[in-house]
Amino acid sequence: MFSIIQWFIFLLANAVAIPIVIGSVFQMETMEIMLLMQRTFFIIGVACFLQGWLGHKLPIVDGPAGLWVSTFAVFAASIGTAGTEALRLLEMAMILTGVILIIFGVFKISGKVISYFTPLVTGVFLTLLTFQLSGTFLQGMFGLSEDVIVAQMDGFLIAMITFLSVLIFSTFFKGWMKSYAVLLGMALGWVLFVLFIDQPKDNLTSTSWFAFPEWFAWGTPLFDWSIVPVAVLTALILLSNIVASLSAVTETINGKSNFSINQMNRGSFMLGVNHSISGVFSGVAVVPLASSAGFIQLTDEKRKSPFMWASLLLIVIAFFPPIISFLAGIPSPVANAALLATFVQLMGLGIRNLFAEELTQRRLTIITVSLLLGSGLMFIPSESFAQLPGTVRQVISNGMLVGTVIAVLLEQLWKTKIE
Repeated sequence: MFSIIQWFIFLLANAVAIPIVIGSVFQMETMEIMLLMQRTFFIIGVACFLQGWLGHKLPIVDGPAGLWVSTFAVFAASIGTAGTEALRLLEMAMILTGVILIIFGVFKISGKVISYFTPLVTGVFLTLLTFQLSGTFLQGMFGLSEDVIVAQMDGFLIAMITFLSVLIFSTFFKGWMKSYAVLLGMALGWVLFVLFIDQPKDNLTSTSWFAFPEWFAWGTPLFDWSIVPVAVLTALILLSNIVASLSAVTETINGKSNFSINQMNRGSFMLGVNHSISGVFSGVAVVPLASSAGFIQLTDEKRKSPFMWASLLLIVIAFFPPIISFLAGIPSPVANAALLATFVQLMGLGIRNLFAEELTQRRLTIITVSLLLGSGLMFIPSESFAQLPGTVRQVISNGMLVGTVIAVLLEQLWKTKIE
């Protein structure tokens, strides 16, 4: 039961923040954000269960994709937040991307990309992923947002206590305390937050105690030819996401990366199904999160059954708005601190992949060029590329993607014999 609760909390921590972010981008009302959060819980629960049951069949959390969050922001900036035109286009873009991913899986195209993801490329991807998201987590720990530009040091202190608690429980303790490190750390942080900080009351309330997640809450999907290249490009990018997640989790569970081509194809197919579900239920499309490997390594919880039950629990919770309202009250600094702690293990996994083989001049050059350019782009505001077409802007403003693509190209074009 505690294992189920811990997986549930991890699922929850990955689900709470994104609806609030998207709500602020599109200037949604409080109730709209509440309903988006309800649909997000439902989408994540269904996606995790389907992947664990019929997809890659591993305990990997599917969470809102950072790539899609940036796409939402680009659409909001280019089309405007007034009305629902941008959101209706995004519904169609997610459904179309889902169809393409299903095709990749059915015709076994997805499995063919595995050979391009060597330990070096996977290491670059995981390292850049931790670079990219660590900034987001630290902003959350400091309580920074669109409306708050001054660091909230009292909240940050409790966030650091949460962060250190998770690491201490997982590193220096054994048995059940190590297994439930994330749960114990978050519980401690939440209690301290309530005791010592005048936390604002939860304003995401609902008058109904039971409600079904709404279909096409933003309206009927709207097709436009401009979203076709976005869908194709996004589908191709997400294949790298699947490879990195499967590689990281199988290495954590089995001691080495040993997933099969069939797992990759099934994972792609089910990711397509989950994208379509995300479009139908008007949420942010989900992807397998490589950070699941960090969670598994941190807690030493490698069984799949608690993960599956936690996914079902999240689905059930999605039908009860008052419970969603309560769970949404988890302090953002605490949730972000717990997530950052799982990334300690993930970054270690990335570094281990980078140094899996001898550091020749070729490997060292590929690693440094990929990390320098990828991480450097993360510091350039996406608005700097406003003059570029939307699809190009989406690619070049994503440092993690650019760095990974550079690593793949250099790894394939610069053969060992040339050294």
